Amino acid sequence: MSAAKSSAFRIGLVQMRSGLDPQANLASVLTAIDEAKRAGADYVLTPEMTNILALKREQLFASIVTDEQDPTLATLREVARKLSIYIHIGSLAIKASAEKAVNRSFLIDRKGDVAARYDKIHMFDVDLAGGESYRESNNYRSGELAVVADLPWGRLGMTVCYDLRFPALYRALAEAGASFLAIPSAFTKQTGEAHWHVLLRARAIENGCFVFAAAQGGKHENGRETYGHSLAIDPWGRVLAEGGIEPGVLIVDIDPAEVAAARAKVPSLRHGRRFELVEPMAEPTYLHAVREPL
Repeated sequence: MSAAKSSAFRIGLVQMRSGLDPQANLASVLTAIDEAKRAGADYVLTPEMTNILALKREQLFASIVTDEQDPTLATLREVARKLSIYIHIGSLAIKASAEKAVNRSFLIDRKGDVAARYDKIHMFDVDLAGGESYRESNNYRSGELAVVADLPWGRLGMTVCYDLRFPALYRALAEAGASFLAIPSAFTKQTGEAHWHVLLRARAIENGCFVFAAAQGGKHENGRETYGHSLAIDPWGRVLAEGGIEPGVLIVDIDPAEVAAARAKVPSLRHGRRFELVEPMAEPTYLHAVREPL
């Protein structure tokens, strides 16, 4: 059962352009969170790779630490407590071992406690046209568990970026009671232009959920170019707010009652079925019941 409440709340989606210096990135996100709080936000989501966006292994491992030692996490825990808001760090690069990092999302409650952690499950390993190549699994260890967490206004499903392309994950989160799907991202410009809006709207529509997608945007210090266009989408698939390429903050009012309204119109969560696969070219059983000609 979801812990859904009917009261409306206000969210802030932080769009960033993270570089190679975690302290500089932290300064940027602190400014954005302060802006969101002054605008009345109750929940603030930052993008994937809030602390550092590094492609080269040596740059990444020279800067990251364990979550117990991470200054971004420690600082944002204190900020959440001081401002009495929920801060959802879209993800941090966290050192898991000498060889591997994790791409970890943190939900921090109003007391400054870590209410939930989620490690990105799906690794982005791909070669793109124009010479772009990504091997996230070279540096990162994938997570194994889907995570939902209760907010005062309903249940939140936690995911990160490339997870967006795996709809079964979002169906599982919705079936576990999620009313809100967080999809903090650092989509490439090429894939973002083609698929970002379509995929986010699809995840909202097919699950009757709000989607919160804070994004990285623009040309980064490491040479990577991300798509930006942070989005808030309602359970009917309507875009409530959209960012551009530049860093900034989107402020959006959310009414959780819209989840029940959308699911009443299209109750697909109650109509799901499991299917048994058959061998290729197997004849449907009804063909064997054809009567002989008279």
